Amino acid sequence: MRTNQRDIDEETALPEVVDRETFQKDLEQLRVREKAHTREGDAIAAARRRLPMVEVDPGITVTGPDGPVTLLDAFEGRKQLIAYYFMWHPGHPAAEQCQGCTWCTTQVAELAYLHSRDITYAVFAQGPYDESRRYHDFMDWTMPWYSAVGSLDRLLVGRNIGQMYLVCYVRQGDRVFETYWTTLRGVEAMDYSYALMDLTVYGRQEPYEDSPAGWPQQWATEEPKLPKTINGRPIAQWSRIGGGRSDDLTGG
Repeated sequence: MRTNQRDIDEETALPEVVDRETFQKDLEQLRVREKAHTREGDAIAAARRRLPMVEVDPGITVTGPDGPVTLLDAFEGRKQLIAYYFMWHPGHPAAEQCQGCTWCTTQVAELAYLHSRDITYAVFAQGPYDESRRYHDFMDWTMPWYSAVGSLDRLLVGRNIGQMYLVCYVRQGDRVFETYWTTLRGVEAMDYSYALMDLTVYGRQEPYEDSPAGWPQQWATEEPKLPKTINGRPIAQWSRIGGGRSDDLTGG
């Protein structure tokens, strides 16, 4: 059953219809560019592995289910840590929490592959623990969840608190180092949905895309920069609401 989504009209524009030989020829021309893109991505990743790093106080605290723990504790004994800094609107219900952070975090389901490479993944919410943890539970997420309130100025030195960030850390014994960070579209590294959409003929259907005339680009009605809502709330919330969960995150 299809609910709460925008339908593409049957009369929406489509690519030119050609024979199989012409289709394959044009696809092979595009494949050359795709392979170059892949190789450039590999080269960028290689450069990323050669970046210098900066030491971070391992005793900076974040709040987890058992109270304050150190940044070092958040590694859970592994060598590396990836922390997603989740934007937060204190006192607001679930429907009014960050649609972009909800979009990205919902993609992260299976952590076993990261763990197999000695990497821990965790969310550092930029809001109170109890309130943000209720959102974690509302969304039925399973990743480790902490509140970084009170430590954000030390963890995000020189960055704008209140944005989404992915930050990578490595430890050597009891010493912790920051090795990389990214924000805004950089966090699309978490998202397989956009990657799959990019393979389709209509792409992401968002106005900034370079698409032929007549292509649907309807996903920017409620928040032009982050069109990830339907009927006033982040898309992934609708199944939770359908399951009877409450928007109230304050515990009132």
